[in-house]
Amino acid sequence: MSLVIDSTEPAQVTPEGEHARRPRWALVRDAIRGTRADLTSVALGDAIILLAVPMVLEMCMESIFAVADVFWVGHLGADAVATVGLTESMMIVIYTLAMGLAMGAMATVARRIGEKDPDGAARTTVQAIALGLIGAAVMGTLGAIFAPRLLQMMGASPSVLASGTTFARIMLGGCVSVFLLFLVNSCFRGAGDAAVSMRALWLSNAINIGLGPLLIFGVGPFPRMGVTGAAVATTFGRSVGVLYVLWKLSVGSGHLAVARRHLEIMPALMWKVVKLSGSVTLQFTIGSASWILLVRIVSTFGSAALAGYTIAIRIVLFALLPSWGLANAAATLVGQSLGAKQPERAERAVWTAARFNLYFLGSIGVLFVVFAGRLASVFTIDPEAAHIATVGLRTMAVGFPFNAYGMVFTQSFNGAGDTRTPTWLNLGVFWFLQTPMAWLLATSAGMGPGGAFLAVAIANGTLAVVAGMIFRRGKWKLARV
Repeated sequence: MSLVIDSTEPAQVTPEGEHARRPRWALVRDAIRGTRADLTSVALGDAIILLAVPMVLEMCMESIFAVADVFWVGHLGADAVATVGLTESMMIVIYTLAMGLAMGAMATVARRIGEKDPDGAARTTVQAIALGLIGAAVMGTLGAIFAPRLLQMMGASPSVLASGTTFARIMLGGCVSVFLLFLVNSCFRGAGDAAVSMRALWLSNAINIGLGPLLIFGVGPFPRMGVTGAAVATTFGRSVGVLYVLWKLSVGSGHLAVARRHLEIMPALMWKVVKLSGSVTLQFTIGSASWILLVRIVSTFGSAALAGYTIAIRIVLFALLPSWGLANAAATLVGQSLGAKQPERAERAVWTAARFNLYFLGSIGVLFVVFAGRLASVFTIDPEAAHIATVGLRTMAVGFPFNAYGMVFTQSFNGAGDTRTPTWLNLGVFWFLQTPMAWLLATSAGMGPGGAFLAVAIANGTLAVVAGMIFRRGKWKLARV
């Protein structure tokens, strides 16, 4: 038995049936370039590196964009930052639907690749794209029409409503780019072609970062659009990323390619993806709704509080998004390993990825606690907003070690096709614990926005502990996809 990691270097086979470990630099190089490695056969540590490196780099770029975006908008004042925060809270609904479909598609594609069925993976991808187009048509139309009313419902002040309506309409109305980028990238990740997803997100976010300040401030020949310019740059950048991944699907990427024979609507397969995605969508909806409620709670304390909350969340995302790369790597390995009838390998992959995530997030958490004040001051000149952001960063960073394990456990359940377990976990932790606790701590206990941040840290710790206990029972190994 032999395996070609790239076009020139054959891997060596160990007596245990896994391939010999290669130099780390070579693995990182192959991970970035893209590889045809069979991830069910290479050494487990190597498989995690081949998947996690491009996924982490992909999420790092997303993190950089999230911070860069709020940095430039922050120069426009608290109302502009509040506009972004309120719109992002509404975009969470779109992200949730897109992520639900994407997770269902990824789990199915990973299982088909593990079963050595690339045609099945390609057909699943086509059905996912069709579902994404349908969802985007509905959500984009409704969002563009009702954007002002939605902002009002979220507690926008008259000044925020005046300056932010066009921003919200562009972001909500252009959600087809969100759906397709999420879906196709997830299919590539499930297939093991994580480098394609990395390049797509780097391309789209590089455009976002470069074009954003030009349109926000009207540099050179570009019109001064204010906060609306950020929405135009974001939507345009994502659209270019979509064109790239669709092109890669047509030419093939190593494990996943869509040919003309795959271009047909298959209602049975589409319904299978919908059923699997339904639980994931509900799962993310529960989590997303809790974040929307947190925004609503914080917004009662004024624009400065909302701006501080938005800044803190964006900086925290800077740390958490790369960690999602490790969690997604674990989910892919779980799906492919179960498809290859290797449940023990799937379990080992989860614990190894969680340990790597702990090292990363734990280190970042320490930095956030120490330098929270300096980080917050970079993004706002409002002293009240900076203070609230500092409190939020320090409070949420304390819970990062729990986040490290909780993220990997929940994504691994999804990768296995056991989408009900994390759905119930999210319902219990985020709706029945985090949201009521945030309200009580912020209002009755008199802690203000800091109470909401403390509730987030407690909820994440609870999720990690409970998810770990359920994961050890091993029922997720029996899920069918």
